[in-house]
Amino acid sequence: MVADLEESLDEESFCAAGAPQETARLRLDLPRSDDLADIVTLANNRKVATMVATMPSPFTLDDGRALVARAAAATRDRAKFAIRMKSTGRFIGATGFHRSEEDGAIHLGYWLGEPFWGQGLATEAAQSVVDFIFCSTGTSRLIGAARVTNPASRRVLMKCGFHLLDQGMIHSRGAGGPVAVDRFGLDRSTWLALKRWGKVS
Repeated sequence: MVADLEESLDEESFCAAGAPQETARLRLDLPRSDDLADIVTLANNRKVATMVATMPSPFTLDDGRALVARAAAATRDRAKFAIRMKSTGRFIGATGFHRSEEDGAIHLGYWLGEPFWGQGLATEAAQSVVDFIFCSTGTSRLIGAARVTNPASRRVLMKCGFHLLDQGMIHSRGAGGPVAVDRFGLDRSTWLALKRWGKVS
């Protein structure tokens, strides 16, 4: 038996205006000044800082204020969102994207505070932001990177449909120098096929 996809299952049916959608357990919105205590507590952790490119270590209150300010100044090519537990509204991490001046590609980023690791929350947040990026930026491809010493982040990307592209080095502010990463890519056509599959399964 063969079944064709319905014509109505087009890209518009997977997109919603505005910000990323709520997931089963999470809400994504702008970080706020009243999140600063949680932001600093969770981000001031070398286990977190050494796994991302731009997070300083130690992470201070001024760094938290800068994160909130950057999020408020979002553009079509750059945005940052707070990841919150929907049940409590508490800040547990951040996610976002930016367009690289080097290659013009949109790069996905995310981090969670250590108490929230290993629960599938990063995957929920990343999937929501991936949908938002493809719906709002017009980009044809997303890039993500995970340190080779971070298999959990690698799994997040693969669960979102990314495939391995290559390996390379990036500068990690928290690690204080260059670190090895696996680079992953996700094309719009693959994302759309996965969304359609999800609609009919």
